[in-house]
Amino acid sequence: MERTVALPDGERIAALGQGTWYFAERAARRAAEIRSLRAGLDLGLTVVDTAEMYADGAAEELTGEALAGRREEVFLVSKVLPYHATRRGTVRACEESLRRLRTDRLDLYLLHWPGSVPLEDTLAGFADLAAAGKIRHWGVSNFDTAEMVAVEALPGGAAVATDQVLYNLTRRGPEFDLLPHCRERGVPVMAYSPVEQGRLLGRPVLAAVAARHGSTPAQVALAWTLRDGGVCAILRTGNAEHVRENAAALDLVLTPADLADLDAAFPPPRRKTPLELL
Repeated sequence: MERTVALPDGERIAALGQGTWYFAERAARRAAEIRSLRAGLDLGLTVVDTAEMYADGAAEELTGEALAGRREEVFLVSKVLPYHATRRGTVRACEESLRRLRTDRLDLYLLHWPGSVPLEDTLAGFADLAAAGKIRHWGVSNFDTAEMVAVEALPGGAAVATDQVLYNLTRRGPEFDLLPHCRERGVPVMAYSPVEQGRLLGRPVLAAVAARHGSTPAQVALAWTLRDGGVCAILRTGNAEHVRENAAALDLVLTPADLADLDAAFPPPRRKTPLELL
């Protein structure tokens, strides 16, 4: 099933994407990691997310190798470190990412987390990059509601395209106010670690729900993350078979009884909690 999420300007991207955190850290895994990215593209998982931080740039180099000859299929995302995110530093960092990724543009460029550089400077760098055709959209990552409000209040801040945050069954805090805030403004959320780096998969309730559908716990966790629309889940695996399993989650529709069981095991938030990080 093809499922997409709309960006604020109406462009639609795949609802399930591929991450590269921890890629390129062990030479013995490199070939499998490249195969997994290419397998994901074959299955329509065309959002590919990386960052200059991951393996000190080596994950971007691996991603560039994996996407060779297939760049036009991909909605490519990378991130600038906060301490690089001055106006000039943002441009320099992006140009280095482009070099490692073997491309002339990013589809989305994110500030990796809030830092000490004034946001006005970072947004000016994003504007310079957009004017030069080096990025198509910009956004943020690990920004809580008040920080999103601060971005949106700046000149040009209304163009923020996404907020990438930690969101899964065990990290439901964003549902209290961040997700509603973004939904009201038509800004999709990108959910990283939607299966909590695998730690979710041993929970009995996931096995029980999966058994009803002939699916797997990972597919249930992903289907839950994608249940309401407006969320793009970014999942990292270096195993092509796991990529195929993940892609099948797009066809899984959870019932009201499934959702009630999951709510009982993983209660939704009743008050504001600080945004969590991994």
